[in-house]
Amino acid sequence: MTEQELPERESLLVEFKSDRGKKGGGYPDDELVEEAVGMANTEGGTLYLGVEEDGRPTGVGEHHRDPVGLAALIGTRTRPSLSVRAEIVSIKGLQVMAVHIPKSFSVVATVSGKILKRRLKADGSPEVIPMYPYEIYTRLSDLRKLDFSAQPIQEGSPDDLDPNQMVRLRAAIENQHGDQQLLGLTDEELAQALRLTARVGDKIYPTLTGLLLAGKEASLQRFVPTAAAGFQVLQGTKVLINETFTKPAVELVELFMEYMKAWNPEKEFDYGPYRIPIPEFSKAAFREGLINAVAHRDYSMLGSVRVQIDDEGLTISSPGGFIEGITINNLLTAEPSGRNPSLYDALKRIGLAERTGRGIDRIFEGSITLGRPWPDYSESTSKNVVLFIPRAKADIRFIRLLMDEQEKIGHPLAINALLVLSAVYAGRKLSGGELAAKTHIPRHRLQPLIENLIEQGLIEEIGRGKSRMLMLGQKAYSNAGKTKEYIRQKGIDSVRFPEMILELARRQGGAVTKNDVIELLHISSQKAYRTLQAMREDKLLELEGRGRLAFYRTTGKTA
Repeated sequence: MTEQELPERESLLVEFKSDRGKKGGGYPDDELVEEAVGMANTEGGTLYLGVEEDGRPTGVGEHHRDPVGLAALIGTRTRPSLSVRAEIVSIKGLQVMAVHIPKSFSVVATVSGKILKRRLKADGSPEVIPMYPYEIYTRLSDLRKLDFSAQPIQEGSPDDLDPNQMVRLRAAIENQHGDQQLLGLTDEELAQALRLTARVGDKIYPTLTGLLLAGKEASLQRFVPTAAAGFQVLQGTKVLINETFTKPAVELVELFMEYMKAWNPEKEFDYGPYRIPIPEFSKAAFREGLINAVAHRDYSMLGSVRVQIDDEGLTISSPGGFIEGITINNLLTAEPSGRNPSLYDALKRIGLAERTGRGIDRIFEGSITLGRPWPDYSESTSKNVVLFIPRAKADIRFIRLLMDEQEKIGHPLAINALLVLSAVYAGRKLSGGELAAKTHIPRHRLQPLIENLIEQGLIEEIGRGKSRMLMLGQKAYSNAGKTKEYIRQKGIDSVRFPEMILELARRQGGAVTKNDVIELLHISSQKAYRTLQAMREDKLLELEGRGRLAFYRTTGKTA
């Protein structure tokens, strides 16, 4: 048995339990099963049996030293049966039972009916607490096992749907270029097509989607009080607007878009014969951010969608964290999916939501094409998704660069190309690894994209191999009005290095070695070799000798 190291402290994924119970019975089996259920219903993890709460190993008791028996105990006392892996490990010379508990992709309970989950307390230590009925819906929605928005509201009736909202839906379909075939349906047929209603036995009931899109306000407040949304404007600490509404989604989006107009001033710049407006915040980004918040929020949780405009920027937050498989790092690359498929599908057919499901692309595109910092989701938690779009001065030169290229190719640049150009523009010089870390584009997709941008002249390589760096191409800098910056960025390699090497050679009787170049320029051996070979190709130097005796002699030609 090999010696293992114990994690430093307990966490959401790590639990320590002493097995030194009274009368030699050790840690109670029922409580052990409950801990396993709590971990399985959260993120999984490892329970170390035979370790005190302070992380001091004291050993597992005789009662719990059978790994197979312990795994069987947990399996037989959980529903559905939870399959864990248990093993004896040595920690500081003592035997400890490590129980590896997988994350469950269903809701697990004890045989006595307890449904539990794990959470961190205010001091950062973990605890197991009950999972309440509404949280079961949330858990299943997050795991994509349940479409909460498709659930029929059996306390309601079709009368809870507002005919005026059905008119609004039709207008939205027409104005937003939605599914035009829907316009030829009756209201009853339209409700069925958008899954606003569901039949249970002989009766028809409104669904959650139906109430959220076309419900009467009184019905929304009665059946879906969590559908509230707030619009707030702050100037310093002064509150200029602070209003909360409980309205169907289509009306709410239209209302907030109107509110936004007053707080989203525009400036203009000349592009050829045109005057191009530049708003403080991208209208497309705001719209998609708002629709995502309405469509993907957790309606089983208390709280409301919140739009806040302040001196720092625009914040859109919604209850419920990212669903299973979605993280801040893969927002732009993960397969499109949502917490409320029926609701989002209806919004797509109406024309409000992005039909490809890639509304997040529009949010990033909106900021990048205005030459501003990327949207920020870093304040999101397991309880809330928070989108922050910072205020920043628009970079007119970068906007011109993108517009020139898009006019040349006849269509907008793809989101990944925008991400790469924006990252390289901001970073001046980036390695492939730095670019991958910044954009989160998988390497197998990033490399051909870079090669394509190089062919288009938008990006150039500096160096080779491990020293390879990427920067905007000469065309990009010229179009952006930054020719001098291009020369400054690339000049240290293509201009100053050869000049400095020739100056050194002249002072040394017309000859220079590779080691001289390494010492002079503080560069790697490979970089020195490539630089000297490039100077040979340009007829600036000639190679004489071989191996260690090789040196380079000037030709008399200047750099």
